[in-house]
Amino acid sequence: MNLKFISTFLCFVLLHSSKTFGDHFTNQSDLETYVVHLEFHDQLFSNSKDVLLWHQSFLPTNLNHSSRILYSYRHVFNGFAAMLSSDEVREMEKKPGFLSARPQRIFQMHTTHSPSFLGLHQNVGLWNASNSGKCEFNVTNCNKKLIGARNFVQPGMLPIDENGHGTQTSSIAAGNFVDGANFYGNANGTAVGIAPRAHVAMYKVCGVLWCAEWMILDGFDAAIEDGVDVIVIPMGFGHPPFYDDAIAISTYSAMAKGIFVSGSAGNHGPGSGTVMNEAPWILTVGDSTTDRKISAVAVLGNGAEYEGESAFQPTNFSQKLLPLVNGKACESLNTSNVKGKIVLCDTSGDLSRNVKGGRVKNAGGAGMILMNEKYRGSTTFSEYDVVPTTQVSYKDGQEIINYVKSTSTPVGTISFKGTRMGDKHAPTVAYFSARGPFIPSQGILKPDIIGPAVNILAAWPTPIAGQMFDLLYGTSLSCPHLAGVAALLKNAHPNWSPAAIKSAIMTTADIVNLGNDPIQDETLEPADLLTIGSGHVNPSRANDPGLVYDIQPEDYIPYLCGLNYTDDQVSLIVNKKVHCTTSIPQSELNYPSFSIPTESSAQTYTRTVTNVGEASSAYTVEVYGLKGVEVTVQPKILKFTALNQKASYNVTVKSLDLTGHSQGYIIWSSDRHSVRSPIKVFPHISVI
Repeated sequence: MNLKFISTFLCFVLLHSSKTFGDHFTNQSDLETYVVHLEFHDQLFSNSKDVLLWHQSFLPTNLNHSSRILYSYRHVFNGFAAMLSSDEVREMEKKPGFLSARPQRIFQMHTTHSPSFLGLHQNVGLWNASNSGKCEFNVTNCNKKLIGARNFVQPGMLPIDENGHGTQTSSIAAGNFVDGANFYGNANGTAVGIAPRAHVAMYKVCGVLWCAEWMILDGFDAAIEDGVDVIVIPMGFGHPPFYDDAIAISTYSAMAKGIFVSGSAGNHGPGSGTVMNEAPWILTVGDSTTDRKISAVAVLGNGAEYEGESAFQPTNFSQKLLPLVNGKACESLNTSNVKGKIVLCDTSGDLSRNVKGGRVKNAGGAGMILMNEKYRGSTTFSEYDVVPTTQVSYKDGQEIINYVKSTSTPVGTISFKGTRMGDKHAPTVAYFSARGPFIPSQGILKPDIIGPAVNILAAWPTPIAGQMFDLLYGTSLSCPHLAGVAALLKNAHPNWSPAAIKSAIMTTADIVNLGNDPIQDETLEPADLLTIGSGHVNPSRANDPGLVYDIQPEDYIPYLCGLNYTDDQVSLIVNKKVHCTTSIPQSELNYPSFSIPTESSAQTYTRTVTNVGEASSAYTVEVYGLKGVEVTVQPKILKFTALNQKASYNVTVKSLDLTGHSQGYIIWSSDRHSVRSPIKVFPHISVI
């Protein structure tokens, strides 16, 4: 069975035009793009023309309807995007069937070794098991790999990627084998995506740094109609309620059609409550490192050595110890103090790494040691620097500063070691990886998983100095890794639902690093569940999870009703008329993880698992961690006699401390499988 194609959203660049869509339609200064939601309509329209005519009926009769409606949605929700004035919107509000209209939001983009780091190898395991969209390119650009490419930013123009974001993400998710891939000679080897035999359909919905909401919705609508299997959404916007979140609404419609959605957690870590793409039907992916470094070692006069990173690896840099000088933020450097010296610069201020390096170079400095601020911790990047450089961790930077202060003649140099494998701390969570909880729905543990997102070799669309690849970082890179894994699993298990695939990924994740210690965050301390979710993805284990926690689209409705949404708000999300006659607590959703508020009395939650392992099997439960919390699981043994057989169990939680946080794991084990669910118990917070 061949994989169907992956749809990557965020793909390309706004072409060189200063005009907006509004310029094409009217000169009225008060027009802006509105996203209009309508009540679910029981009438089935036979084609898109009928839908458009119905949507046009909501506009004032004196308007040129064809010039005002930008897009009429058929799949993601019932409604349209249009250029309107506030007065016209108020007039439209009076019409039966109208739900809401608001100005569109602007979304931000979250921007070769990783397959082998994840245990994927050619002709083995998942790769051995894996054997239509519309194309707006000419026939020579679309092929058996790129089977669809559409431009929603400027319809009628070629969907060219001049930004790089779409090329990067799609090459990670489904790139084919390319021998000799490297970045200025570093990370040399065979580059390949996670699902190299998958097909790709691209939907250009973003400008250079932003993504207009109505264009994102256009792309989702088209992808659903095209019948994609997996969608990548490496972008996000704030934390609106689900009924006011274009991505949450669109991805629900995709999930209901059997499409798996992998979304980035966002780059706003390490602060608490920064996670994006929080809907429980999305796999929310955080960021981690791999065991590969492009090594550049700071060597001090006292013999101490501190390993950092840089993709600029000069072969002729002198190993003679040079004077060290602290330039702090390196915003202003004096040539007389810097010339011929190695300059210490920290990452504070508004200047980028390359600009700081340029300041050092222009002042005659011989090199730069870039030292992390405290919040960046141990996360370092391999960039192609303009001056010999190493970026070191916050801890190492502090030790270097202490050395400089300890002597009147501090000296040092940089030793460039090239590509190095085997970092036992990997995977480590990157400082920028967004953290939970999602305050409006803390009963769902987010993020769900972490995956590679630091110094990833990915394809680049416009070669610079002959470089076809670049070393990149950001959650925009972790979610296509997981999308590729999902595509492999969907190919291997075509009958699994998106929730079953998600469960398989989560319950088989790794919670220890290559050194067999608990996965660490950027401080090199054990990472908590709001940082790593279920852990780091392990594709091979996900292919054989034993048990899965399945969720059908209609199962989310009682959960949404339990969030105290109105009937209309829930109907808007699920794209059909709903009456909230039944609701459940958030923690009761049949999710592969547990996130439970403390209560004064014991609380019981039910989970149902489906046997996808051995027909005849028995699983025994164990509970780990959870200090200050009594946890009882009944029954303690689950027995199965057939594949796809279901069994339920109850988890009763009694908190001994109503103000404390506690975390641990519930693990069901058989002779061959271990099915692990993280469980977090947190102080109850009332959200008004």
